[in-house]
Amino acid sequence: MTTLQATSISKSFSDKQVLKKVDLKLDEGRIYSIIGPNGSGKSTLLHALSRQLKPDTGNVYWKEHNLYQLAPNRVAQEMSLLAQVNDLTDLTVEQLISYGRTPHKSLFQRLDEKDQEIIEEAIELTKLNALRNQNVAHLSGGERQRVWIALCLAQQPKVFFLDEPTTYLDISHQLDVLEIVSSLRKLKEVTVVMVLHDLNHAAVYSDEVIVVKEGRIYGQGTPEEVMNQQMFKEVFHVHSDIYKDKHDGLLRIVMKPLKYVNDNQSPFRERREIV
Repeated sequence: MTTLQATSISKSFSDKQVLKKVDLKLDEGRIYSIIGPNGSGKSTLLHALSRQLKPDTGNVYWKEHNLYQLAPNRVAQEMSLLAQVNDLTDLTVEQLISYGRTPHKSLFQRLDEKDQEIIEEAIELTKLNALRNQNVAHLSGGERQRVWIALCLAQQPKVFFLDEPTTYLDISHQLDVLEIVSSLRKLKEVTVVMVLHDLNHAAVYSDEVIVVKEGRIYGQGTPEEVMNQQMFKEVFHVHSDIYKDKHDGLLRIVMKPLKYVNDNQSPFRERREIV
């Protein structure tokens, strides 16, 4: 079922048009990764879909309602955004996560037993129990990212937006974050929409990939449908070898600059099982 839809949305900053009449449909309970070169409009699209940045023209619909005409509090109850950069805070892990319940409470209304159960579940799902009383500012980058994910989970969103959630993290924490996000989709049936730079991560963790080029949707579909040599050449200007892993059947991608494709001295080697 389509729950989020963009119809001919455009957005400009100064004299530059960043989004150009974008049409997009997202179904519930799936993981979508938005990929594309720097400056292609990925984050702008994510912010337009999450009601953070109103398009100049066109509309975004949430369950057939104009998203930008809905009350902000209602949107906050059903959508959650993990921003690319979050400010450090002097709160403990549990205190910060509890702020995720704010959209569900009236002014001056205190957290009740149900709220506390939801907070505990968010802590459990993100494996933060041992850190719950620590100051967030004293945590590592990967630990802080899990805290912000837990805060978003405490909102109990229907759609979870993530803007480059693995940026600045080492590979272990990158995979940790993506595994948590993947498990949330299965356990909570949350629709996930995230901007990713790592194309192999997008291939492995996505139900569908949305490719953005120069402010337009170049393609949308499963990784197998969209991530092919022609796309990598036309969008990213690289040659790609694409193959399926023998063990899990998932796509793996090896890329090299086009200028090295026919260079016998190149350090790149041919891969087997090319698809």
